[in-house]
Amino acid sequence: MTSMRDQPTPYPDVERPPYATALCVSLGALLLYMVTLAPTTQFWDASEYSTAVHALGIPHPPGNPLFILLAHAWGLLPLGADYARRINLLAALTSAAAAALWFLIGERWLRPSVADRALRRLTAAAGAVVGATAFTVWNQSVANEKVYTVSVLSIALVLWLAVRWADQPVATRRDHHLVLIAYVLALTATNHLMGVLAAPAVLVYVLATDARALIRPRFLVAAALVAVVGTSVDLFMPIRAHFDPYLNQGEPTTWPALHAVLTREQFGKPSVFDNPMYPPGPENPGHTLLLYGQQLLNYVQYFSWQFGRDWPAGVQRLLAVAFAALGLVGARRQWRSERRAALAITTLMLTLTVALVFYLNFKWGFSQSYSAPGLEHEVRERDYFFIASFAAWGIWVGMGLAAVMEWLQRGLNRGEPRGARHWVVCAPVLLVAFVPLVGNRLTASRAGETMARDYARDVLQSVDPYALVITAGDNDTFPLWYAQEVEGVRRDVSVLVLSLANTGWYLRQLQRRAPATFDPQAAPALYGSRTWARPATPWMRRYYAPESRDTLPPYALLEQPSRGYLGPIDVTLDPRTLGRGYLERSDLAVLQIIKDRLGERPIYFSTSTGPYADRLGLSPYLVGEGLVRRVVPRPVTPSDTVRLVEGRGFVNIPRTRALAFDVYRGGETAARPRPRGWVDVPSQNSLFGYVFVYDTIAATLRERDPALAARAAALRDAILANTTYALPAERRAAGN
Repeated sequence: MTSMRDQPTPYPDVERPPYATALCVSLGALLLYMVTLAPTTQFWDASEYSTAVHALGIPHPPGNPLFILLAHAWGLLPLGADYARRINLLAALTSAAAAALWFLIGERWLRPSVADRALRRLTAAAGAVVGATAFTVWNQSVANEKVYTVSVLSIALVLWLAVRWADQPVATRRDHHLVLIAYVLALTATNHLMGVLAAPAVLVYVLATDARALIRPRFLVAAALVAVVGTSVDLFMPIRAHFDPYLNQGEPTTWPALHAVLTREQFGKPSVFDNPMYPPGPENPGHTLLLYGQQLLNYVQYFSWQFGRDWPAGVQRLLAVAFAALGLVGARRQWRSERRAALAITTLMLTLTVALVFYLNFKWGFSQSYSAPGLEHEVRERDYFFIASFAAWGIWVGMGLAAVMEWLQRGLNRGEPRGARHWVVCAPVLLVAFVPLVGNRLTASRAGETMARDYARDVLQSVDPYALVITAGDNDTFPLWYAQEVEGVRRDVSVLVLSLANTGWYLRQLQRRAPATFDPQAAPALYGSRTWARPATPWMRRYYAPESRDTLPPYALLEQPSRGYLGPIDVTLDPRTLGRGYLERSDLAVLQIIKDRLGERPIYFSTSTGPYADRLGLSPYLVGEGLVRRVVPRPVTPSDTVRLVEGRGFVNIPRTRALAFDVYRGGETAARPRPRGWVDVPSQNSLFGYVFVYDTIAATLRERDPALAARAAALRDAILANTTYALPAERRAAGN
């Protein structure tokens, strides 16, 4: 290895890139991801995206049309029986391809300081391994939960294209690489704006190489043209929305609706200058330095997870310090050997960390320890937003490993000429790169995890034909969408998710979409004892009907208790019980549906909605049946079949028993031993529905059927063993 001080900055570099080695790095990463790949759909956005891809539909804003088109084409390939597994494989492939590009970039930028070709490639490969096996990168590469692996690939690609452009001799340098960069940046913007975060790094790299290239008329015209072509992919959404696919979020059939989708208006993202835990307006305390510091600490928390997530929190923090130090050593080395490249990657890292943290402006992190009355944490961990920074950090780690090896060599060579043989002694330093592989192998893997798919099937098979099941949000809804659209499970059932029912487009779709014909052959035997007539009328008689201009208002004030009738039932709406002095549009829609259809069509609340139905005054009219609660037209009274269970209201015991042991698959899945328990704490509520089901059976059948009660209790305890309620306090504190 030549000294950094003696090596001039190379302009240009003419050595051929090691594409064969890059391919090996990519194949190694891909093999690892395939071994730990999720076999089917998962919780959070994975089910929504697989559904949208299958239906060629529109997921939540910003719609991600590039990903939908790419993944839909990919999903047509015969790469496995399970559709979601195929889409998960796309995440693995794009992430593995990005690892190859990170290797190429690292190898190129190591040339000024590492003369030995074999050693340089080994060191760059070590950095790529660290980036590819970082917890968040690995975990997001084995399930297509988000579109971010495509964004990471585009970031690495545009950076590599900039490197290749700069390496051309000045006399022969052409701008086609820059035009291609402009096109990729425009194209990746139609996948997610994360991909555009590479632009500042590319800009400073180009300015440091040949600033005049950016103002050449031919380049400016070509860049503008390809930018228009790239962003034109967004036009897929208004075109496809007119066909009303199964998933049509935001329904962008007009320019204002398309603008609302592209700007994520539905989520009401706060200004970067506001405090996200307070309402906007003059009373908002603003994005203070203290809040920004807490948000940066949240990023530090996520960084500490990347290198040994399987191990205790103290070990995780120790490893984070070690790999942070290695990266900073690598950064210092790069700044001393090639400032142009150092400026580019430093810009990239600052953009992907401190700038992105400020822009995202999150509430307190889900597992951060801060608390104050009325102030909220994020509903889940948000480490996936920073996946690109964790992947790119591997470049500096590789450079840091090279620096450590050089220091060791100098020590071994003290007093004698430097000899290549000493690198054999120093090479074991590269084994440090495998620490994240060993330390994340349990937590990052999603191999064998079928909980989301099984939960969705169980909920849909819990309800009568042509029913409406009311759900709360992502994890109790997206898997149901996947089961219906992709697997064809109980398409006769309508799903109303409360988190979207405040929007007009969602209620319009609920009204106009007729259910599929019930197929008794694909349903449990308990529905085969009668004939079920397919309904011909929408859920609400009046609101959002095509011939009516009436709409549900965004809200209705509820200043004092109000008693009224919803068809045959008598309810009292109390603002104290509801927890607010108004009814939202979603509340009004639920009440209207009950008023119009109770007694004509089955209506259920998923148990995941918690006490929501009780707050609407419906407690006397609810009967628990497995994972759902049925709304009945008369007040419930205890009987031989219906028991009043403390804390859970009335439960139909025979029906719950039949569902739990003859229909459900998710109970056994939830009870399956997991070495790290249920890792994603925010989604563990989906397991608790089964806990309540089996606990109810264990309690009510203890005397009548002790064997079945014991089996139910065993399942309950095995499920709880996977949750934080069964974990030691130290592991709970670590956010596991």
